[in-house]
Order: sequence, then C-alpha cells, then structure tokens
Amino acid sequence: MNRLITGRPIRPSERKPMEQFDFIGIGAGPSNLSLAALAEPITSLRGKFLDAKPQFQWHAGAMLPGSVLQVSYLKDLVTLVDPTSRYSFLNFLVQEGRIYRAMTANKVGCSRYEFEQYFRWAANQLPTIRWGERAQTVRISNDRFEVTCESRFQAAAASLVLGTGRVPALPDFAAEHKDSSQVLHSSEILNIRPDFKGKRVLVVGAGQSGAEIVDFLLSHDQTLPSSITWLSSRAGFLPMDNSAFSNEWFAAPYVDYFYSLSPERRSSLLEQQRLASDGISESLIQNIYARLYQLDIAGSGILHHQLLPCRRMTGLCRNHNQLVATLYNADVNRIEHCEVDVVIFCSGYRTVFPAFMESLRDRMVDKNGALQIRPDYSIAWDGPENLRIYVLNGAERTHGIADPNLSLMSWRSARVLNALAGREVYPSYRATTTTAWKNDDAFHNLLSVADRR
Repeated sequence: MNRLITGRPIRPSERKPMEQFDFIGIGAGPSNLSLAALAEPITSLRGKFLDAKPQFQWHAGAMLPGSVLQVSYLKDLVTLVDPTSRYSFLNFLVQEGRIYRAMTANKVGCSRYEFEQYFRWAANQLPTIRWGERAQTVRISNDRFEVTCESRFQAAAASLVLGTGRVPALPDFAAEHKDSSQVLHSSEILNIRPDFKGKRVLVVGAGQSGAEIVDFLLSHDQTLPSSITWLSSRAGFLPMDNSAFSNEWFAAPYVDYFYSLSPERRSSLLEQQRLASDGISESLIQNIYARLYQLDIAGSGILHHQLLPCRRMTGLCRNHNQLVATLYNADVNRIEHCEVDVVIFCSGYRTVFPAFMESLRDRMVDKNGALQIRPDYSIAWDGPENLRIYVLNGAERTHGIADPNLSLMSWRSARVLNALAGREVYPSYRATTTTAWKNDDAFHNLLSVADRR
C-alpha cells in the first residue's frame, strides 16, 4: 500500500529573508528588457526582473522565414535614449563580428530573427533578470509589494513594472474549436506545424501577420494548399502607412499631445491611424501578388485562391471533418459561407489582467474595468501613493498607436526610470517634430535643442 508522504511546513524561522528592491519588473519581454538595459547604469536604483520562460523568446511560434522588422533597427532597446549604451543593436553587431556584412545585407530591413538574437544577447548579459520565475501572487505588506513566485522565490519593492505583454486574440466563436490543429492563431503556426499540403486554408486578417502567413503558405510548390482564401475586413489588402508625416505619430512629443485629448477623440484617431501600424509592407504585398500571378500563368491548377475584401468572419461550425466559416460581406450586406479544412486567425493580440495581480484588481481598475494610466505609465489606483504600479505595452488607449510598437520602447523606459528615480536620469525630450501638434509648436527655427535651453 502506497502512502502519501508530505513535507512539513516551512517554519517562519527557516524562511530566507525576503530580498528588497526599489522596483520589481514582472515579465522580461522587449519592454522590460529595455527597462533593464537602461536601468543598469543607474546605481541609485536596485531592480529585479522575473519571467516565467526559461530564456528570452520573442514571438517564437510566428518567427516565419524571411520576416523583416517594420521599424528601423535603431529603435532597439536603448539607442534613441542612450546611443552610447553597450546594449545597442549596433554594438551587438560589432561584438558578433558582423557589422560590415549587416550593413550590406540589411538594406531592405533587419530580419526579426536577427533582432531576436540581439534581444537574447542583451538578456544574457543582464544579471538583474531571473528566468524560470513565474509570479504567483502580489500582496501589500510592510508598506511594500511582496511578490511570490511558484518556485517560492520572494521579493519586495515599493514599485512594480508590469511587462507581461499581450496574448493572442481570438473571437469567441473560435474558442470551442481551438483544441484542434484545424483552428490556429498566427502566433503558433511554427509550434503546431500543421500539414497544409492539399488542404483548403482560410486566412482571417489582412495585416502584416496575415500577409506573412499567406506568403509562408505560398513559399514551396511541394507543400502548397489546394486553396487559399484570404479575408480582409478593409476595402482591400492595404499597405503600411510608412510616410514621413505619419511617422511623427511614433515620436515622443506626440505621446503627451495624444494623452491630452478626450477619450472619444483618442479612440477616433487610433482607428484613423491604424494602417500606420497594421498595414502590410509594400515589398511583401508585391511578393504575394507576383507569386499568385506566377501560379496562375503556370496553368497547373494546383492552387485556387480568392482574396475577399470587405469580409468579416462572424461564425464557425464543424460539418464532419470540415469547417464552415460564416462571413459577412459589408459591400452587399449579405451573409456568405466558406467550407475549409484549416482556419488561421491573424487577429492580433489583446491585453489581459495579470492573474498574479488578482488580489489588487478592484483597487486598480475603474468602473468599466479599465486601467487609468498616468503620463509616466503609472496606474492611478486606490492604494498608498508611495507604492507605484507601472504598465508597459498596455497603454495604447491613452498613449497612442506607438505603445505596442518597438518605436518608443526606449523612450518609455526612460520615462518610467525617471519616475522611479525621482529625478531626470534620462532627458525627457531631445526631439522636435515637423508637425505642430500644439499651438506653441506652430513655428520652427533652426536653433538646436541645446541652444533653446
């Protein structure tokens, strides 16, 4: 007869003293990695970062061959705030002995694979990050936040920086089919690796991830699906707005201007600006168009394709071994149906409230369940004023379209670090804009920022 043997409880006298920090970052994706890199030279701040993963990973399930950054590699962890930092992408290239080749090879853009290598290189040098530590609970005790991990590691700090990222977004009607390899999110395509050969594939979403999935499906003659149906809720399969003036939405001075607007106006602007972040790279559009043309003129009939604009998927059901998608055609106000074998949702990501913060939820969210985020990315909450909670990559609604993007990652880190330090460690602004966001921006002269002080 087997007996269940349990260990005795740990006595208070046997517990290790709880480590004390000025701040604890939970999650070590790009956002908190940037914070850790820029925090390193600030000797007056003591921080610790916790992440559940065993090592750094960045969109591992969606790192498709040939995928390229849609932003400049100068928008790395540190450069736009401190170009002298040893954690810059350019220093990574120098240290790896590939700076000259990279300048030649990356004329179109830096690959996401190489940028992940860079992130991992930086993460491996930062001793403040503890990998394999999943935060389990956060509570307030002794005028500090106490964080307990599943491993029983504990730490306390006066401030938390939440950088847990976002999770794949799926419509509710897809949830009951999600345990099948027939219904996927674009973020897991390389983890599941389904066999698409000879299958009827439906791709939902016409942003960059949707285009990359379609390009991936078309990439090898030997593994082509029998058909590809690609849906866009927009009027077409539209390019990214990467024009000069639109890029000023991704500049630091615009963030405070956007924050000053009414919630209704901010919401309206985000919709108007969406193609500046969610559009498709023009080179990728051209690749897909040319590939479909070559397959069509080959006349082999091995691939049928239909690109359907102005369609929104509204339902999904199973009919024996196949799936039936319900589509709404906005142009003619009509319901349509599409029979397929596989559905790939390229529907982006959503922010979720961290489970480890559940005991403080009622003190953090407003009556609508939303976080009220201040200009310095701290949360206005019903708690002691000296205890601060900061949120990274969760403030698009208040801080603008650049928030989930890499573009202002280092600037946001600098703003948070200035708040944590209680002084301006990094200059808040050393940038001008061509666009006059405020009335006092209306006239420019050629004086440098330093001359204006």
